[in-house]
Amino acid sequence: MIDIVINITLLAFLAITSVAIVRMTNLFAIVMLFGIFSLLSAGLFVVMDAPDVAFTEAAVGAGISTVLMLATLALVKRRQKPYYDEAPRTHRTWLPLVVVAITGSALIYGTWDIPGFGAPGAPAQTHVARYYIENAMPDTGVPNIVTAVLASYRGFDTLGEVTVIFTAAVAVLLLIGGKRPKPPVKTKDKGKHDEA
Repeated sequence: MIDIVINITLLAFLAITSVAIVRMTNLFAIVMLFGIFSLLSAGLFVVMDAPDVAFTEAAVGAGISTVLMLATLALVKRRQKPYYDEAPRTHRTWLPLVVVAITGSALIYGTWDIPGFGAPGAPAQTHVARYYIENAMPDTGVPNIVTAVLASYRGFDTLGEVTVIFTAAVAVLLLIGGKRPKPPVKTKDKGKHDEA
């Protein structure tokens, strides 16, 4: 019963944070709310017994991403430009709504065949989990099952995830650390040349 209350509370806070992010124009506040959103997501993963995913979400989502966004924010203005300052829109406003509705419907349709969370008859519980528990130590020599799964059985997947995170971090650092144009140097002789 307490898990349901915690899940509903975390989901409510996630929804409130999402609405606040969409409504704000102060970029600093939006970055902070993104960090809060990541921490709430990490808490939700902990409640769902996925501490490895929660740790990754807290470290990458709330930690590294927030620091990189704050570093980016130091190079730009702190407030979003009003919509009326932008160039006139050339696309139809209903097209993104249709794309999101079709994608969301496809994702919901794809979840109909998924077994219930923690269902004892689910394939993950009857085949994969039992195999990992029985064979993790003999196959890998690692006493911790979670470490054996992430580092050995799913080693290439973990390597891919780390590569994606590293590539994203390097790309953001290259964008932040790019060369800025130097202001033109004012010389005293410029006026003399103009007069001639």
